[in-house]
Amino acid sequence: MIEKSLYENYQIGFDDSVTPNSDDYILIFNNERELYLDENKKLPKSLEGFNIDFCFYIGEYKGKKLFVANVNTAESFYNLFDVYQLNHDLYHIAGKAVLVRDWYASHRFCGRCGAETVLDEKDMMLKCPSCGQNHYPRIAPAIIVAIRNDDELLMAQHSYHDTIRYALIAGFVEPGESIEEAVHREVEEEVGIKIKNLEYMKSQSWPFPNSLMLAFRAEYESGDIKVDGDEIVKAKWFKKDEIIRYETDISISDWLVQNFIDTTD
Repeated sequence: MIEKSLYENYQIGFDDSVTPNSDDYILIFNNERELYLDENKKLPKSLEGFNIDFCFYIGEYKGKKLFVANVNTAESFYNLFDVYQLNHDLYHIAGKAVLVRDWYASHRFCGRCGAETVLDEKDMMLKCPSCGQNHYPRIAPAIIVAIRNDDELLMAQHSYHDTIRYALIAGFVEPGESIEEAVHREVEEEVGIKIKNLEYMKSQSWPFPNSLMLAFRAEYESGDIKVDGDEIVKAKWFKKDEIIRYETDISISDWLVQNFIDTTD
């Protein structure tokens, strides 16, 4: 899983009047949220030759201006999973840029009255000049938890995973509940057990499409495994040498699995 802090290298900015030059980072996405890379698998130096839908400055990264653009094309680019495998640092800034791109594409017109919105002069916000509604970027908080029972880790088979055989329990936070309540609810709903000693570990931006993943570990308390039959089709306890590892370390889930392995005798 990517460990570098975006905060350490990124300075916020937001302006649609600034134009990019060849020394800047230009991240061009299509409508499938795929990133354009040239024949050398590098970012382009200009917008020349593209049918640009929108482009604006979103800050600085390592001392260079960072721009996000969207193009109208049927051409296929690189999805974010591929970008991660090619260049972790590039994935790092692409994950930021695509979330800003999504927000702008979704709120160019006010959801309350339909008027065209305008960029705020200071904050990352689109404001409606007609009804005054403010539209900030939205993220969806989600939890993921590694549940330990002595020297075993609970992993489940999810109905929506085509390639991953077993994974950790995860789910979205619902309105009106705390992060901790979401963990207990998701575990009980999906596998029917109760947990104890819940401990927050770390978080990760997860742009698939717009989540903030909050990672926990916990201990088994009581109950028999009973899957919901909808999201979870099978679940079982694994000793550390039985765990089926993920094919990539892009997700915080891989870090949680490694943490379990490292802390189990």
